[in-house]
Amino acid sequence: MSQPPIACSLTTPELRERRRIVLELLRRQGRGQRPLPNGYRLRFEPSDDVIASLAALIETERACCPFLSFQLIVEPDHGSVSLELTGPAGTREFLEAELGLGPDS
Repeated sequence: MSQPPIACSLTTPELRERRRIVLELLRRQGRGQRPLPNGYRLRFEPSDDVIASLAALIETERACCPFLSFQLIVEPDHGSVSLELTGPAGTREFLEAELGLGPDS
């Protein structure tokens, strides 16, 4: 099976709105980020609302960015919540460009 291209299928206005939603979630509930060789691990406030928001985000992102792989990690006893966004070579750079992730953010 061939790998989908590293590209988003949203139109420019749709992408702008999605970026706003994702960045707002990161700003309000984010607890940090860590680059991975092929993407990013994002840490969040450990709450049920955040878990639901991340699940909804995964559902919508799967439709427009089919190259992304998602791993939602919820630690035991109300511990940390993380979302890993990974994919083929170039995914980390794509996420930095599209979401402003990286060392300077």
